[in-house]
Amino acid sequence: MKIKFEEDLAYQLEAISSITDIFSGQNSNKTLFTVERKSGTLNFGTVENELGIGNGLLLFPEEILENINNIQLRNGLPKTKTLKKDNYNFSVEMETGTGKTYVYLRTIMELNKKYGFTKFIIVVPSIAIKEGVYKTLEITKEHFKSLYDNVPYDYFIYDSKKIDMIRNFAVNDTIQIMVITIDAFNKDSNIINQERDQANGYRPIDYIRQCNPIVIVDEPQNMETDTAKKAISQLNPLCT
Repeated sequence: MKIKFEEDLAYQLEAISSITDIFSGQNSNKTLFTVERKSGTLNFGTVENELGIGNGLLLFPEEILENINNIQLRNGLPKTKTLKKDNYNFSVEMETGTGKTYVYLRTIMELNKKYGFTKFIIVVPSIAIKEGVYKTLEITKEHFKSLYDNVPYDYFIYDSKKIDMIRNFAVNDTIQIMVITIDAFNKDSNIINQERDQANGYRPIDYIRQCNPIVIVDEPQNMETDTAKKAISQLNPLCT
């Protein structure tokens, strides 16, 4: 038996566009953006750095703010008046049972299609939710492949015993999706925050930081402590 996913539910498409439209205008800069590398050029929306390939944002805070205000206007929300470059934190609220996991996974695909972003981290508050997200990634793979022209993408659960997966996340130029619990990186004693021989003397989190990942926080109401917020900021997200 296969689960069939509906691809045209209006409320889900509205939720997805409410995120993707934050970066409206990013795609209009395509012709101005090329990064030379030994084997040619990187995809639009990515930049190469010392430890791998990261997301590249071309918009100024003023442009992001204008986009946000337009989204708020059409959703009947009060306008945000100021926006700082180091504080791109956005909240999307959906009722229980309306498919929010599907929505944010499909949003990943849309952000790649529209703007070329490739590095994504899903932060969850518990092992149970982590397993649930991974299961959804498994059962939606065929669906997303058909919707997005078989675009290649990898997804995995962070495992502190498999640090090489972090390096693969950093260096690959296809869509990379990592699922991780907040407890795996919110303490200095976590392996991800320690220098490792397997990471060429770097901390695994250093590879992540240079990716400027788009961070998706699932059930954020369960991660509102100062410790959790600090840990998420240490991922150096392009936005959260």
